[in-house]
Amino acid sequence: MNGSSRLSAQEIADILRERIRGGALKAGDRLPTQAELAEEFGVERGTVRQALRALQDDGLLSNVSKGSPPRIAAPAPVREEPQPTMVGLAPRLTEAFSAPRVRIDAVCLTAESFMLAVGEPVRHIHESRIRPEAIDVRIMLPSRRINLAFPVPVEGRDAGDEDPVHERWLAQRNSQARVLQHNLQALRATHGIDVHVSFRALPFTPPVKLYLLNGEEALIGYYMLTRREEEWESQTLEMYDALGSASLLFSFAKRAGRRDQAFVEESQKWFDALWETITTDLTLS
Repeated sequence: MNGSSRLSAQEIADILRERIRGGALKAGDRLPTQAELAEEFGVERGTVRQALRALQDDGLLSNVSKGSPPRIAAPAPVREEPQPTMVGLAPRLTEAFSAPRVRIDAVCLTAESFMLAVGEPVRHIHESRIRPEAIDVRIMLPSRRINLAFPVPVEGRDAGDEDPVHERWLAQRNSQARVLQHNLQALRATHGIDVHVSFRALPFTPPVKLYLLNGEEALIGYYMLTRREEEWESQTLEMYDALGSASLLFSFAKRAGRRDQAFVEESQKWFDALWETITTDLTLS
């Protein structure tokens, strides 16, 4: 080919992508070498490398290394539709607890959803269906000392006034976290599992809930605010609050491709850095 008619890296990527999708190249097949592709398309190897990087970013190639041609990747799992937290969290926790060493990291407003969802993997452990060797859980919840963005009273209050909305949230935060901690730590006595549960106090209100499962999957749910009433100690509280159990959970799993893998890895780095920065352990009282 002459210089004016040479294919671009994007055009080569599109051609190879069509061969993969059309079945000419199947999962597990090796691509031709870069030299062979460069000769076929009449381009420099650098152009071929750019095309292969584009296919790799799309999750279409595996075994990408300098030593041998890459293989066609197996189709990525179909991404599930986002599910409400109370539907999607328990089965994913159960899958995560099937690993020999379990590591769950979480950032949330309260531990309610986590507390309820962990009941399923705990039941599976009691039924001897799964048997992890160790469980390490780290949870960050808002500090009792900050002014929360939510829940807050509909009617504002002057500084120093009692805030029953905050008191109600704090009571829930503490009781739910204690139940979660107890149910997990009890596995040490009943099944000899090495269990560690740690809490740290966030200096801000998290706008999302985040669960990181064994460093392989990230679940993120956005808090949606609503105005509602709640009975609390003979009072009717009007508040702006987030119903976390109804938040839709979006799943990002490393096995789903490079973009999901990058999201999981960056989320884990963010959590680890924040955990190390915050030195205040959460007081559940």
